[in-house]
Amino acid sequence: MLDGAVRRQLDPLLDRLGAALVKRGVKADTITFFGLGLGLAAAGLIAYRFYLAGAVMILLSRLCDGLDGAVARASHGTDFGGFLDIVLDFAFYGAIPLAFIVADPAANALAGAFLLFSFYVNGSSFLAYSIMAEKRAMTTSVRGAKSLYFTTGLAEATETIVVFLAFCLFPGWFPPLAAVFAVVCLYTAVSRIVLARLSFFDPQ
Repeated sequence: MLDGAVRRQLDPLLDRLGAALVKRGVKADTITFFGLGLGLAAAGLIAYRFYLAGAVMILLSRLCDGLDGAVARASHGTDFGGFLDIVLDFAFYGAIPLAFIVADPAANALAGAFLLFSFYVNGSSFLAYSIMAEKRAMTTSVRGAKSLYFTTGLAEATETIVVFLAFCLFPGWFPPLAAVFAVVCLYTAVSRIVLARLSFFDPQ
């Protein structure tokens, strides 16, 4: 929901940084892998209950997630790069809730599992819609230039990062925060299913 507004503020700065990195020979895929490394480091810190340090690493990881796209736009983006970005983003999104489960299984396991379930359903709806949109040669620029068709929703990247940071700032509140955000993610998936019904249903 907030991704569009955030992109309008951050993209000019990221594009300048991306162009500077391209001039120094930095590749988009390298930044994508580095961003995942930072995200996994955040998960490791959280698992050992270094929550504030984990929050800093989350922010740095997501900075890389924005920079890899900027570098790709300033150079020669590839389909593999777009594929890699999506897969490693999903790895990051799964690692953070898992880290909170490891940090305190007794308190966080049920809510964390519910959140991971909602991510699974929401991610599947996103990817399935993208496949069907590609099949029909649909295009959109609502989230800028992307390697695949992006649908909007109530729970997008910005909301997810805000929630992850809230987990780190208020770790004792992880169960209710995770449960509420899981419901938001499932609502997003359901709304995407409704959109797919309107977009793809072909009555005989």
